[in-house]
Amino acid sequence: MNQDPSQVFPVRWQTLRPWLTTIAVIWFLGFVGLGWLIKSFLFLIGFITIAPILGFLGLKWWLGQNLVQGACPSCHYEFTALSKSQAQCPSCGEQVSIEHGKFQRLSSPGTIDVQAVEVTAQAVDDD
Repeated sequence: MNQDPSQVFPVRWQTLRPWLTTIAVIWFLGFVGLGWLIKSFLFLIGFITIAPILGFLGLKWWLGQNLVQGACPSCHYEFTALSKSQAQCPSCGEQVSIEHGKFQRLSSPGTIDVQAVEVTAQAVDDD
């Protein structure tokens, strides 16, 4: 059972040719003194690969630090907004400011907020 070595590990030159050509070009550029060109190209490829990943992780961290979820002080509708900004409630349209992780009603100076209390009516008997 003596097998031919070319049958055990068949080499397909059509699949190896692009890799061998690439290696030969890199070797030639390094030999001529243009290794900096290859290093710059590899750095550019690495930067293009790593930059979106770092950008996504940075944006995720920033949103985790600056998003505030809470209820509108007027209609108690739950929504999300950015910290230290102003927003409009999507339900009632009330302007709110977001300070210290809480929604506060944005009103003009001199406006007094009043909480309405429901009072039940009772009949008074005249005796």
